[in-house]
Amino acid sequence: MTPAKPLNQHFDVLVIGGGPGGYVAAIRAAQLGRTVALVDKERPGGVCLNWGCIPTKAMLRSAEVLETVRDAEEFGVLAEGVRLDYSAVLKRKDGIVSRLTDGIAHLLKANGVTVVNGHARFTDPHTVAVHETGSSPLGEDGPLYAAPPTPQPARETLSADDIIIATGSQPLMPDLPGSDLPGVITSDGAFLLPEVPARAVVVGGSAVGAEWASLFRTFGAEVTLVEMAPTLLPAEDAEIGRTLTRSFTKQGIKVLTRHTVTAIEGQGEGQGEGDGEGEGDGDGIQLRALVTDANGQPVETLPADIVLFGVGRRPNTVGLDLEKAGVQTDDRGYIPVTDRLRTNITHISAIGDVTGRIQLAHVASHQALVAASVVSGHDERIDYRAVPAATFTRPEVASVGLTETQAREAGHETTTARFPFAALGRAHAYGATDGMVKVVADRSSGAVLGAHIIGPGASDLIAEAALAVTHGLTLTGFADTIHAHPTLGEATMEAAMGALGLPLHTAPVRRRGRAAVSG
Repeated sequence: MTPAKPLNQHFDVLVIGGGPGGYVAAIRAAQLGRTVALVDKERPGGVCLNWGCIPTKAMLRSAEVLETVRDAEEFGVLAEGVRLDYSAVLKRKDGIVSRLTDGIAHLLKANGVTVVNGHARFTDPHTVAVHETGSSPLGEDGPLYAAPPTPQPARETLSADDIIIATGSQPLMPDLPGSDLPGVITSDGAFLLPEVPARAVVVGGSAVGAEWASLFRTFGAEVTLVEMAPTLLPAEDAEIGRTLTRSFTKQGIKVLTRHTVTAIEGQGEGQGEGDGEGEGDGDGIQLRALVTDANGQPVETLPADIVLFGVGRRPNTVGLDLEKAGVQTDDRGYIPVTDRLRTNITHISAIGDVTGRIQLAHVASHQALVAASVVSGHDERIDYRAVPAATFTRPEVASVGLTETQAREAGHETTTARFPFAALGRAHAYGATDGMVKVVADRSSGAVLGAHIIGPGASDLIAEAALAVTHGLTLTGFADTIHAHPTLGEATMEAAMGALGLPLHTAPVRRRGRAAVSG
């Protein structure tokens, strides 16, 4: 039997939260010679490994395999009786999550980090009390990262010279009529669905909503995606968002941009006799989502088995008792930090989603490396100018740096070029020719300001562009770098050549010709 931990322990560094920010900060601080404790409510890895990045990508991979097998005849492969076993999809997802979280636990132990399970609450600027974690708001199998502490007295007390807050965020559920009905869920609740819904309304066309819409559709659901902005993925280049809309529409996803869901009705609500909907109570429909246009006028009522909201996140600061530490938050509950990740209390840092900066796992991890170095006596600062983003829809989307509009607003005279995957030999061999690579550069210097990709392998291809933006490389640097053939990576080189006015495998702009195929 493992001996009970002492009620009071002191460390050089205390990290609150074990996600991709927290566990990375703990490991790095330990590597830099500090004694480190990490307090977390559930398995290490946070939302990313347990309820976000990894489980969704595991399921999206299953969807990709299903789609490939369905289309196998195009590749000269005959497959019969292809069907989805959703329970097996979930089992595979759970296995991947378990292996990775176990791996993180091993790394923490190997680096000498003391891991304490529970809910941390500040008692003063250097001390937290660790309470037992209460039940998940979503039930027995739901996530614990947003669970409150139990009312029992604290189990133990931890103090530290430096404290790093890495408690992350949770999905935002809008306060709309009907938002508390069964079947109205966020991405967390989507993982708890025992089967694929027949009809799904997804509200929010950013990364979370778009990925779930893509997943549900590939698994056979009838999907409507509602986004209030003019394009899907509103944080991306508008041209990319429009391209994704066309692709989704071809796949059978109904896309409603410049629309919003204003209310949700349960089965039978608001349905007088002869309401003209053609959907009676006996058809299995559980919900109806009321949709309005950009002017607020009702335009449609969408029948659905589930309504999934992917419209943003809110910080996990409730229950931390930050006021007892003197840590200030903004009007949304986020913790403002400096470029050294310090809060208003010098020895307390914050990293990841809870800072309200760029809410991506890899940003949290990079902030963690900076924060751990700073609390270990090194002078480092975070730089957000070249943060890549990826959305794992079908087709994938990825970007880094400035969009064309942002570059012009920043005062650049820009040059842009696009290279379609339809002009790339490897894309044809792979069987995925939708999409393009778009580069944005400064016209006078040739410096690459941004890159935007929609198509096969976008999430991997963006790394080269991120390197270019980070280190101020130019279009000539892209064009002069020999790329292996035939590869998808050639698209970046070809786009750079186009921006230089020297396109090889697309016709010159002045000739409005059809693209030739490389290879």
